[in-house]
Amino acid sequence: MSDDFAYKENWASVYEKFNSIRGRVAEADETAAFLELYCSGGSALELGIGDGRVAVPLSERGVRVEGIDKSDSMLKLLAERTDQIKAWNGDMANFESEQRYNLVYCAYHTLPLLVTREAQISCLRSAAEALDDEGTLVIELPVPAMGGFVGGQKTTTTLVDHENTFVNTDIHDPLNQNLVSSLLWFSGTSVRCLPYRARYVYHQELDTMAECVGLKLAERWGDWTRGAFTEGSKRHISVYRRAGL
Repeated sequence: MSDDFAYKENWASVYEKFNSIRGRVAEADETAAFLELYCSGGSALELGIGDGRVAVPLSERGVRVEGIDKSDSMLKLLAERTDQIKAWNGDMANFESEQRYNLVYCAYHTLPLLVTREAQISCLRSAAEALDDEGTLVIELPVPAMGGFVGGQKTTTTLVDHENTFVNTDIHDPLNQNLVSSLLWFSGTSVRCLPYRARYVYHQELDTMAECVGLKLAERWGDWTRGAFTEGSKRHISVYRRAGL
């Protein structure tokens, strides 16, 4: 079982609630508005479509959205939300599509779930091949937060409110740029442990990997409202096009 598959299967039952608590559901309209600019009235493919958090509002803006995901549980959640989006079970690290899209996008922390550089480059290559001649690839990534590790381990509290407490535990594997992590979710008297593995990527490396598959950076933003990307940014939205354009 691959890490991205295990992640989605483990999280499917709580995914919408988790995203709502973290503000990601409310942010979905901003994300859709940003993406629509690159495919207005056209077509888009989402890598790791999940439960359709972004795909559904983008589809409601008149974009023909399709998606790929490796988790049947997530695809079931999507099917329960809408029948307007075609999605299939597949490996976003290595896929082929006869359809060519105006936009291919990968949101949230999805690309890092491919835990090797080779798999991430393969994903970018598959995405590039799925674009039409003037198509755009958009990727959202967190800026790696590598401070605070002691002996290769770190524990952080990422959220505390009147009902929930999120504690993250991370083990750092620097040779592979991997974080082996667990989210401990305390809510009332219940505790969930949600494990995952990710390969962190700095924005400069992402640009280099994109160049390997014939893409070049066109824009970079600090959020979906086109705020500036600065040294204090915790994530970036990177926009790529074919190197010849």
